[in-house]
Amino acid sequence: MSGHDGAPGASHGAVPGASGEATGGRLVLLGNAIVDLVMRVPALPERGGDIISQDTTLTTGGGFNVLTAAHRLGLPAVYAGAHGTGPFGDRVRADLAREGIEVPLDPVAEEDTGFCVAFVDGGGERTFATSLGAEARLTEAHARAVLAALRPGDLVQISGYGLAYPVNGPVLASLVARLPEHTRVFLDPGPLADQIPEEVLEAVLARCDWVSCNQREGRLLTGRDDAREAAAALAARLGPRTGVLLRADADGCWLVPPGGEPAHIPGRRVTAVDSNGAGDAHTGAFLALLGHGLDLSSAVEGANAAAAFAVTRHGPATGPTVGELLDLLDGEPLAARLSSALGR
Repeated sequence: MSGHDGAPGASHGAVPGASGEATGGRLVLLGNAIVDLVMRVPALPERGGDIISQDTTLTTGGGFNVLTAAHRLGLPAVYAGAHGTGPFGDRVRADLAREGIEVPLDPVAEEDTGFCVAFVDGGGERTFATSLGAEARLTEAHARAVLAALRPGDLVQISGYGLAYPVNGPVLASLVARLPEHTRVFLDPGPLADQIPEEVLEAVLARCDWVSCNQREGRLLTGRDDAREAAAALAARLGPRTGVLLRADADGCWLVPPGGEPAHIPGRRVTAVDSNGAGDAHTGAFLALLGHGLDLSSAVEGANAAAAFAVTRHGPATGPTVGELLDLLDGEPLAARLSSALGR
């Protein structure tokens, strides 16, 4: 399939930030901000078994992690997903407000926001079980409100979780097809990549400027185990107008620029204590740095550093602030480039 319809040079095929100028837009998330019940356990219990949690926290997660990661690096952010009326919905809205993230949609009446139970084992790996709520109840009225709220230069991030939900998927596919040319579209297919209906996934991929996924998701989308091969196969599937980032944990990631060849961008070796939210920190940082006008290689290097920072902290929303990212990169050439772009 082709990554985009339209003639060569159509505006939605351009790479934001590639020529050095800032987009002047915001990150608009078409995803799900939910409540995470995070339990740290030595290991997952056997089937039918039980285990005592070493630590349990209640926090806002899901798309909130991407929004905070981008906003902490100076990119204005908007949560354009559904949210409910109840204690979880109240918690999500309070946390979004605390982080300075705009919420343009009204709450869904008589239904609370959903939640996720996240088990983090002794190796830092995470396993999830999710209960859906108001965030999985998008309507055409919501879609029209989102379209009306968009501004020139906005970066639109789509979560594969929403695409896999029976109600949200068709609404989001229709919404994406109507996005104005000035918006740039980014997709993270997420762990449910193989559960997204084909007609929904194809409609969204046809409008994407970038797809960012981890190795498991890359394998689900391409059938390739090798990270480089999966990145190249996904880029070939999408076509020359769409870029690919395939995240490979501590090994960094594979970058395939639109129409280009795979290039390995090394990661940073750190002692991981919690990998929950690391991919979100990478995505949010990548979008923020592109929005600030960084070139692709610098944006990806900065995203790798942001993800490395995130796994050294407990919790899902652990993307660094500008100061924390620059401290991590102290003395490296990348630090000077980021400092200039971020106005520090």
